Amino acid sequence: MILVTGGTGLVGSHLLYELTKTEDHVRAIYRTAKKIEHVKNVFSYYTSSVESQFSKIEWVEAELNDIPKLEKAFESIIYVYHCAALISFAPNDYHLLRQTNIMGTANIVNLCIKNTIKKLCYVSSIQAIGEDDPFINEDTPWNKDLRHNVYSITKYGAEMEIWRGVQEGVPAVVVNPGIIIGSGYWKSGSGLLFKIVYKGMKRYTAGYAGYVDIADVIKSMTQLMGSSISNERFILVGENLTFQDVTQQIAKGLKVPPPSKPVSKFALQLGWRLDWLQHKITGRKRRLSKAMVKTMTSSSQYSNEKIKSSLQGFKFRPIESSIAEVCQRFLTSVSSRK
Repeated sequence: MILVTGGTGLVGSHLLYELTKTEDHVRAIYRTAKKIEHVKNVFSYYTSSVESQFSKIEWVEAELNDIPKLEKAFESIIYVYHCAALISFAPNDYHLLRQTNIMGTANIVNLCIKNTIKKLCYVSSIQAIGEDDPFINEDTPWNKDLRHNVYSITKYGAEMEIWRGVQEGVPAVVVNPGIIIGSGYWKSGSGLLFKIVYKGMKRYTAGYAGYVDIADVIKSMTQLMGSSISNERFILVGENLTFQDVTQQIAKGLKVPPPSKPVSKFALQLGWRLDWLQHKITGRKRRLSKAMVKTMTSSSQYSNEKIKSSLQGFKFRPIESSIAEVCQRFLTSVSSRK
């Protein structure tokens, strides 16, 4: 049987749809019951037979640090997709991020070892890849002396737990997606960006980021798990695009004015300092940090050659097509709420 952690998230929900097309029984971990409806909504994008596929999922409520519940979730499991993670770039969330992303992953790895799991797939991030090179690949070394954001640090730490598991006999593959373009979650991740652009965004930041369609993430995960490949990591980036390019494409798809003015580096540098000062005075949660500003203005780009050469015939979907599709679904969701 297959176990999916983070079953109610963007990656988990789309993965569950793909798995239930061929599997009779899949087990998925959730934290909040109300988010299970999001998964049904994602299924509805692809099929009219939502209930028949959805009924193949056995839902198990568990926290990543609740060992007794995780042990029950692992009963009769052969393959594991570890998609669960906490995403935050706020420095104040560092200890919570460590607890979820590093300690939680350590627990999953320990149970994979204990249950002699045949293969583990971990969803990491390009945030956990080294960044010293202008063109980054899987071998770009992590430089601990650089200033990294708190999310990057904990995803890198989580990967170290995966490689520990590999040393202790668990075959594993790690995927490092860029910013994932996918539908169904409009309050987090790239979905929040669509929402912000729709409401009106006037400014954009300089720099590049790697983007990938959710379908390509799921396709790479399932193909890697079904292959003889193990103990390798793979960058999943369809295209390297500027933030201006992406927001303009989103605005076009949503039929709203695009952001037209760049945010200067001076304004960003001043912004994170003022944010830090306000946090010190009022205790308000940090919204902008020096490491975040570095990421927002980065000119680094990512190579996708390894995944394309490892999986025969693998091709990435054009991000323009991905954005157009997500825009249509976003507008449909807006209309349904009126």
